Amino acid sequence: MKKIFLLVCLPIATTIFAQNKLTIESGNLSFLKGETEVNVERNYGSPLFQADNFTETEYIERRHKETVAKKGEEAWKKWIDIWEQHVETIWTEKFIEGLNKSKKIKFSQNVEAKYTLIIHPKWMYAGWSGFVMQPGKLSSEITIVETANPSNVLATIKGDKIEGTGSKVDYGMEYGRLSAAYEKTGKEFGKELKKALK
Repeated sequence: MKKIFLLVCLPIATTIFAQNKLTIESGNLSFLKGETEVNVERNYGSPLFQADNFTETEYIERRHKETVAKKGEEAWKKWIDIWEQHVETIWTEKFIEGLNKSKKIKFSQNVEAKYTLIIHPKWMYAGWSGFVMQPGKLSSEITIVETANPSNVLATIKGDKIEGTGSKVDYGMEYGRLSAAYEKTGKEFGKELKKALK
């Protein structure tokens, strides 16, 4: 009976919890017409994690205890090494991969371009895998600024709990599920860009 109750409630809870929206808060993207390349930066800052809004330190401490208790210290060393790779480079790379699905403008890091897009993750939800898979989710703020004058913010876009689905990543681990959420956020931005450049 409990299993049936869970199977009925999970989709409802997921629907309520997942907003999965990208919204232009200020400005628009029409100024990008005619541009061929946009620089991308990441402002990692201090994102919160999970429904409990843990700091990253709190999240990692909890994950450390769980991993060592179940699999030992070697497994933890492997996990934290891969996590740090994702934090440092892979999540941003997946976001850019999603952006470049639009094929309208090329998005790259460390390029000389008139405009710079900055992604600032605000909240991440790791999800889980198993009999029922819960995707990772990402809430973020995306700003586009004039590269030569970063205080000139031309557009601000908010991503609200974008679910990481449809990516070729390892959904078995949370860093993979979060990679998918970064990629999906990039894809959703690409859809908005396509509309603006018509």
